[in-house]
Amino acid sequence: MILAEAGVSIFEQAFSNFWLVLLLKTVAVMGFFLVVPLGIGYIEHKGLAHMQARLGPMEAGRFHGWAQLVADGVKFIQKEDVVPEAADRYVFSLAPAVAMIPYIAILVVLPLGNTVFAENLDVGIFFVLAMSSISVIGIMMAGWSSANKFSLIGALRAAAQLIAYELPLVIAAGTLSMIGIAEAQQHLWFIIPQLPGFLIFMMAAFAELQRPPFDMPIADSEIIFGAYTEYTGLKFAFFLLAEYGGIVAFSGIAAVLYLGGYQPLPGIPIPGPLMMMGKIGALAFFFIWLRATYPRLREDQLQRFSWLALIPLSLALIMGVAVAKVAF
Repeated sequence: MILAEAGVSIFEQAFSNFWLVLLLKTVAVMGFFLVVPLGIGYIEHKGLAHMQARLGPMEAGRFHGWAQLVADGVKFIQKEDVVPEAADRYVFSLAPAVAMIPYIAILVVLPLGNTVFAENLDVGIFFVLAMSSISVIGIMMAGWSSANKFSLIGALRAAAQLIAYELPLVIAAGTLSMIGIAEAQQHLWFIIPQLPGFLIFMMAAFAELQRPPFDMPIADSEIIFGAYTEYTGLKFAFFLLAEYGGIVAFSGIAAVLYLGGYQPLPGIPIPGPLMMMGKIGALAFFFIWLRATYPRLREDQLQRFSWLALIPLSLALIMGVAVAKVAF
């Protein structure tokens, strides 16, 4: 990894021992990954319960269903770990980790403040986009190894979808150091001149995470639950954790690219980490809100939307920015 010149993390400021700093960074990143996505999952339970009048998530615990997340955890632990007889056991067991690890890696370069981060790479956004592309391998492994035709169809759908929406995601994001991007928005958040880019990025992020209305790879009315059909217990929980970790990761990326990152609103002296967490929470709620609002698209509609709408719009946006840079 190549450290950028700008920005020194609090870990390097506090300690000089390389191995101690590495240990602290690892603990911090893993702690963040294991806490924040679970919080987003809890908010989704409650948000969907209110939006769709679901009473179930309001019953676990004596006050407002506060123990729902605990109940879900106990449920996953108690379930039997079933592996289909015809499955490739090694690949089947490895797939959840391959789907989850890329989002942990993304959090390594996500800055919560000008000193609150693990690594500040010169090629930070390229690293993020490269890591986000790896998760499709885990989904393909899950679908192929399950020895289930519905799982394989779901995995192929996921691969086609992620390849299609990876292009507008990359085109809309295009820049480098995450710290540098946030620092460049001290006076003007990029969402103001780049609102179309923000909308393209968010739609592509929905498709990358297979969230409604882009959840064709796990369409229960068509292919049961796609690549995850044969998974039970903790293995299935890891796929869910990867999904919520992806929501946090993409919300953080969008906040850095377009919403100023840890930069506060003018005249509102909120500490950078709190501001960043607030932006991540707001964007994560947007993911939840759309899940409860819009119906699923058809597979052909999804592919057409990417190739005939988002990608041309992304290219037009790049051309427009280039012309504006030269002209002004």
